[in-house]
Parts: sequence; structure tokens; C-alpha cells
Amino acid sequence: MREVFGTDAAFEAPYHDKLQVITGAEPFFLGLNDGAQYRAQLAAIQAVVRPADLAGLAARVLARSETLVAEAGGRLEVVDALVRRVTFEVMGDYLGVPSPAVGDLRVWATRLFEFQFADQANSPDLRREVDEIAPALRAHVDAEIARRKAGRGPGRGMGRALAADDLLGRCLALQAQGAPGYSDVEIRTNILCLFVGGPPQPPMVVPQALEQLLRRPAALAGAQAAARAGDDELLRGHVLEAMRFDPLAPGLPRHAVRDWTLARGTKRARTVREGETVLAAFASAMMDPRRVPDPKTFNPRRLAYEYIHFGYGLHQCFGRHINHATLHLMLKPLLQRPGLRRASGKAGRLSKNGPFAERLVVEFD
Repeated sequence: MREVFGTDAAFEAPYHDKLQVITGAEPFFLGLNDGAQYRAQLAAIQAVVRPADLAGLAARVLARSETLVAEAGGRLEVVDALVRRVTFEVMGDYLGVPSPAVGDLRVWATRLFEFQFADQANSPDLRREVDEIAPALRAHVDAEIARRKAGRGPGRGMGRALAADDLLGRCLALQAQGAPGYSDVEIRTNILCLFVGGPPQPPMVVPQALEQLLRRPAALAGAQAAARAGDDELLRGHVLEAMRFDPLAPGLPRHAVRDWTLARGTKRARTVREGETVLAAFASAMMDPRRVPDPKTFNPRRLAYEYIHFGYGLHQCFGRHINHATLHLMLKPLLQRPGLRRASGKAGRLSKNGPFAERLVVEFD
């Protein structure tokens, strides 16, 4: 699997065409092959998404999660009322994308994410939705850019609007300095794609991780002990390990643009022909006993190389560091509560709508 993801000259990511629909035919690095344009766009985003942001994002996620759990009164729906709410509130503020007057950013981003990454059947119904949602989201970000540049952003005056410490404000400040890569259209495309590619992920994977913990009383007890002790590293380990049993995506496709022999020189060598599609499967790779020791055992102290949750190589998830810093904290306040258990009946079992977690209700004392 790592060979497929790491050999871009032979296996191309199939993201370009649908990204063109979402962005209005503007390029974004996720849909580009390696080269000058790819590297310039990536550098422009890396200049505003900074490692120093992670601690603040983690603190905001934890604080918001604590508030929602405290207000829940002993019964909480995890997917929408906790994880989706925390994610979109915190990441919306971080990106600098406010709620529109008409429409729901959570719905927009989730449907566009589904179109880009999960719509293997090319649903015509979903495409009709996307043809309405994508222009609406582009127009919404354009309007926010114009509003900020007119001096109507946070604080007073043009300088305060451009310097607002969110990603949009940072991009506009660099634009004002004449830095390349920050035209209005480039800023809009980058902010839009970060919003579509990022916030829909935690509401998929965090409830799935909790479901896996609930299925394993010993693992759940270990995660609760780590949460109560404030051992965030061990708590992260429990969540990452739970995700291994039900990952964000079971696999991702790549298109062969030339003939290539995988695992050349081994007994498992296989030649993939130009034009064929390969599904590189995360779910089976993380259960491979040749690379993952005792894979059927729940082990929250695994080494980083035993996981491949967010891809590998050129097109691995850009938000993987944010996920690493925040996902476990969305569950921490819940895991600290005594008597955490499933709600009775169907509500207490995770339900899904295709690849998306839909509903999981828990109770606590």
C-alpha cells in the first residue's frame, strides 16, 4: 500500500476532476501532480497553517467539548450534538468562515466531502446538489473576503480586518504585503478546500472510535483511566487504536498511469497495467500481521508506523496534525464521566449513512 501511495509517477490520485467542480475550475494542490505549482500552493497554505496553532486548537476543542458534555444532563448524541458541533465551530473560527445567512456550512461541507471522496458511483442526485452547493460556498467565501478587505472584519479598520488571527485574515495580510499565492481567487480556493476536506472528518471517525471502545470494556476502561488521569498521550493512543478497527476510510483509489510491478522481486509481485484502478486498503493494511504485531489485539501503545489513518505520501491528509492534536480531546470530557454507557435500544448503537456516522447516543451518571 505504501508503494502505491509513494509512487506518484505510476499511481495518480483521482481527485482533479471533482475538485474542478468544487472550486469552479481553479487548481488546488490535492488535485495536482508533484511539480512547481503543487509545491507553491502547498507552501502558501503551510505559511498560514502553523504548527504553533495546534496547542490553541486543542485547548478550544477540549473547552467546547467540556461545555457540551456538562450541558447534556447525562444523555448525549455523540455524532451531531458533540463531535460535529465542536468541529465546525472551532474549525470555522480557525479558517475564518462564518455561517452564511442562508444555508448550513455543516451540510455543505459534508456533501462536498462525500462528492469528492466517497461518491464512487457518481450519483446524479448528489451531483445536482453539488452544482448548487459549490457555487454557493464559493460565493460565501468571496463575500467574506470582500467584507474583510472593506474593513468590516474583526476589530475596527482595514489593518485589524486583514490581521485577524484566523487563516483568512493571515492570507489577506500576506496579500497586502504582496506575497505571491494570495490573490482573492487563490485565497478563496484554499480556504474552501480546507473547509471541505477537514471538518467533515471528525464526525465520521470519532464516533466510530467510541463505538469500538464501547465494544471492548477493557479498552473503554483504559481510555477512561487515561482521560481521568490527564494522560492525553495514552488517551490519544486509545483513540488511534480504536480507529484502526474502523478507520476513516477502508481504502483510497489510485489510477495507474503506466505499467508498474508492485512488490517487485517478491513472491507477491503483481503487475498493474496502465489504465487500471488500484484500491489501496487502509483497513486490511493495519490488520496485516507481517507489519502490525498481533493485529487483532487492542493495544493503545502501538508505534506510529503501525498506523496509516490519514494516507501516505504526496496526497496524505493535510489536516493530519490537527486531527492528531484534537480527535481524542473531543471524547475526553465524556470519558471522564462515571457510568458511561450506551443508551438503551437502537439509539445506543452507532448507525451510519453510507460512510458517514449518523447517530450514537450514550448516557452517563
